[in-house]
Amino acid sequence: MHLKRWITGLAALPFLVYLIYSGGALFTLFIAAVSVVSLWEYFKILFEDSALSDPPRPGWGIIPSVGIAIAPVMVWTAHTCSMDAVLFALVLHLILCALISLVRFKTNPRIIETVVKSSQGMIYIPLMLAFAVWIRDGVDGMRWVFFILAVVFAGDIGAFYAGTYWGRHKLCPSVSPGKTIEGAVGGLTGNLIVGTIVKLMLFPRLPWAGSLVLFLVLGVVGQIGDLYESEFKRTAGVKDSGSLLPGHGGLLDRIDALLFALPVAYFFIKFIL
Repeated sequence: MHLKRWITGLAALPFLVYLIYSGGALFTLFIAAVSVVSLWEYFKILFEDSALSDPPRPGWGIIPSVGIAIAPVMVWTAHTCSMDAVLFALVLHLILCALISLVRFKTNPRIIETVVKSSQGMIYIPLMLAFAVWIRDGVDGMRWVFFILAVVFAGDIGAFYAGTYWGRHKLCPSVSPGKTIEGAVGGLTGNLIVGTIVKLMLFPRLPWAGSLVLFLVLGVVGQIGDLYESEFKRTAGVKDSGSLLPGHGGLLDRIDALLFALPVAYFFIKFIL
């Protein structure tokens, strides 16, 4: 499993670096594709073979399909338009889902739960990923995207190996029995070490006090994001969100920490640093 994780990561790295370096439409299209695949995995966890499907049968029905269609639009408008356009797409999704629920409510009263979970998915995935586009399109955007990815993924790696080799005390057993306090500490250590190295390389003039706070904040919210996705999987009784990435599971498994870290980093950079 460890070898598969590294092979997958190293194979994807050159493409990721190229896309971040390119920026613009190419980077946005990549993020839009990530949003579609991740949202598909999210819906698969929550709705497949579920009574909340519309209609209640294996499959998802029309409401999640509306989300899949609007998700890439949200990400694309983050690049081509303003934040207002992204929020409009989010509101449009809710209005369309509400309209569909009014038609379907008589035959499936639980459809309102489908609307709520679908709307949560739109905030959780495409809206959060839109912040990657806003960061990349901003001042020093390329460097900031590399910085955030390095810090967050270092936390993932640190938590994985610290938990694997030294984990003894459970962190949140009701949600994710495999995660440990030692793993969480290892993750934060990885955030600090790699954050310091990348800061010296990319942002040598950045104030140390604010930088150290940013490393730790990204580490903490990243772990919250990881546990939050684990709640979905725990409820559905699945181990991974998918099997797209050998050694990692699904794409959502790979970006769960990043989803919470991106908006926090955006506002931290904008208002604090």
